[in-house]
Amino acid sequence: MVGGEDRLKRDGETIDEFFQGRLKILQKERGYRFSVDALLLADFATLQRGDRLVDLGAGSGIISLILALRFPETSITEVEIQEDLADMASRSVVLNNINDRIRVCAGDVKKIQELFSAQSFDAAVFNPPYRRVNSGRINPDNEKAIARHEIKGTLEDFLASARYLLKESGRVYAIYPAKRVVQIISRMRGNGIEPKRLRVVHSNSMSGGVFILVEGIKGSGEEAEILPPLFIYRDDGRYSDEMQDIFNGSSLSRSVFV
Repeated sequence: MVGGEDRLKRDGETIDEFFQGRLKILQKERGYRFSVDALLLADFATLQRGDRLVDLGAGSGIISLILALRFPETSITEVEIQEDLADMASRSVVLNNINDRIRVCAGDVKKIQELFSAQSFDAAVFNPPYRRVNSGRINPDNEKAIARHEIKGTLEDFLASARYLLKESGRVYAIYPAKRVVQIISRMRGNGIEPKRLRVVHSNSMSGGVFILVEGIKGSGEEAEILPPLFIYRDDGRYSDEMQDIFNGSSLSRSVFV
């Protein structure tokens, strides 16, 4: 298998192992690499048996890979605008021997109608670029810049794409900066997706919110569940027990579908 792994890896890429070797992923040595927000979102999302999931702006594909391991009776389509990242994500799928359930599509969320028919999916997940183009210094690395800044797509673009792709009562899972919570909730509702389950992520018990995890349902009525907060660190600087579980892949053993 080592020889096969070498065949899949390109110059300037690494093969990183997670969850005691149960998951392997190709990443750029110096380009875009996923961060903790992707792990938080993959842990937050819940799927139903037989769901068709679309991962919008999939990047390296880490969220899809984790969800494919957590929910083995689902099929997943990744959409990624950067062709190099889409190619790398495709090779990560092969690396994990789950290419029968994950398809990677190089495409633009703003032109999603050219790729799929309406109401083709049961659930959507996305970790969109957070930073406005005119806010702060844009990373000189093009891959990182596109992943972090709203250069190729805004929150509105991702939500409009999800609205088009989802069946009625389809579910959206997203993570966004906590300081922009009003924006994501208002934009979701403006696209006919009602926020139903929210969880604030804090650095520690003394800090304000860093991220907001949101589940929305297309065409649902009002009322939302506010979950207990998630703390990344203990007050002594060590990772919290829940965060350690996320890093260790404890959610992979939660095989019960909702």
